[in-house]
Amino acid sequence: MRAGTTPEGVEGDEQISRWVRGMFDRVAPRYDLLNHLLSLNIDRLWRRRVVKRLEERLRQPGVRVADLCCGSGDLLLALRKKTPSPIMGSDFSHEMLKVAAAKIRRTGSDSLLFEADAMRLPLSDESLDLVTAAFGFRNLVNYRAGLKEMLRVLKPGGAAAILEFSKPPNAAVRALYNLYSCHVLPRIGGAISGSPDAYAYLPESVRKFPGAQELAGEMRRAGFRDVEFERMTFGVVALHVGHK
Repeated sequence: MRAGTTPEGVEGDEQISRWVRGMFDRVAPRYDLLNHLLSLNIDRLWRRRVVKRLEERLRQPGVRVADLCCGSGDLLLALRKKTPSPIMGSDFSHEMLKVAAAKIRRTGSDSLLFEADAMRLPLSDESLDLVTAAFGFRNLVNYRAGLKEMLRVLKPGGAAAILEFSKPPNAAVRALYNLYSCHVLPRIGGAISGSPDAYAYLPESVRKFPGAQELAGEMRRAGFRDVEFERMTFGVVALHVGHK
């Protein structure tokens, strides 16, 4: 499995991390608009499926949850509606956290945000019942280190849920999706965001990311148990859930 994300022309973990953070800072103001536009609003359904899958765990009294790579906060706020407890959200992009904070203020949520790299969380060992990551995990410099960090902060019996883009198993669907993501998405995303490099990187990061079976295997090798995944929208995305 590839170690982590690899932006074109950028080398070294520190440089890659800095480039990805800067890219998300630049696109933050238009990120939600483009997510909904480019996915035809299906991204909302994907997040709802995550919430439904985790609903029983979220309803437990005193549950401690952190949404990693939380970006503009969409999944965090969707999860918060189903739990009696505050939810923490973290991201290493300051500008994305500002967008998330504005949403939290508008909704009156008591969610807590902090700025941190998902591979070096300022959280104690075995302090969480659930960690989630939606469309951010593939941007980590080192996937295995990210999984190990998730495992570290989870209590025994806790769970990690990763929602990410994946490779459709059907060849025809895969070809159509590649055509859209490699030619249509970069043009629209680059024009609206004003950051063509970002919307060239994002579909490329999806293309390089492991398939659902491979990611499930990597989660098992990292130490997760009872790892399961489900594909959605013809396999364009996959939800992985693993337990400690």
